[in-house]
Amino acid sequence: MTLATLAEVLQPARADGFAVAGLVCLGWEDARAYVEAAEAEGVATILQAGPTCRAHTPLPILGKMFRHLAESVSVPIVVHLDHGYTRDECAEALDAGFTSLMYDGSRKPLEENIAETAEIVRLAHTAGISCEGEVGFVGYAEGEASARTAPADAARFATETGVDALAVSIGNVHLQQTQAAEIDFAAVQSIEAETPVPLVIHGGSGVPTKMRQRLAATTSVCKFNIGTELRMAFGNALRKAVMADPDRFDRVAILKETIGPVRDAARPILRTLAHPGAA
Repeated sequence: MTLATLAEVLQPARADGFAVAGLVCLGWEDARAYVEAAEAEGVATILQAGPTCRAHTPLPILGKMFRHLAESVSVPIVVHLDHGYTRDECAEALDAGFTSLMYDGSRKPLEENIAETAEIVRLAHTAGISCEGEVGFVGYAEGEASARTAPADAARFATETGVDALAVSIGNVHLQQTQAAEIDFAAVQSIEAETPVPLVIHGGSGVPTKMRQRLAATTSVCKFNIGTELRMAFGNALRKAVMADPDRFDRVAILKETIGPVRDAARPILRTLAHPGAA
């Protein structure tokens, strides 16, 4: 069993100048590919169940599936709820065996976000697991606009909630298909000067690889959520598998052909975060 909490993998990353990938899962094939990539690279990895994943597969199933995959490898695996929006949802994830919760109150007023996140932190810590929060708001490509994280708000949020990790908005956006995010490096430095809590970048697919490495090596950013670029790898592999034989209809045979390409796409992402000083 190599289950780990978020705090257990992020604290060493922050201390030693590297980062861990939070890989956004949508099903069995990509989750399996991610743990195979983590094992091949010898690095800890975070399997994340976001809202889209949970809408397709119930949390109790996801918890068992992720924990089963964690048992199949020797590297630490975090089973993480991404963007939990209610206490009930967070409690259900805890009961399903998740080792980390992310409560997202970022659309709410700061006072409300702090109060609600603090409640989820207490829930998580009582159970011996971790909790991530978000202050500021990370927007969406071609969707909701971002609200940048104010350093003073980050400091207050971290102190009053007791979160183990803090997602911030500093130019990153969700669902960006190209590495075009313009990261405000000075803003990261201002935030980390106000709080010792490990920082998280959502929308990591849009952050240029060199910037990911710079942030990992020189700042408190030690978790990058990566989803879109790997979903694109899955989609390309699935399209190729389907088109290779238009008469084939066995879904298991078709979907199995996505695992290798997604694993191969995930490996360099894990490697560059775990070894940000490498060429």
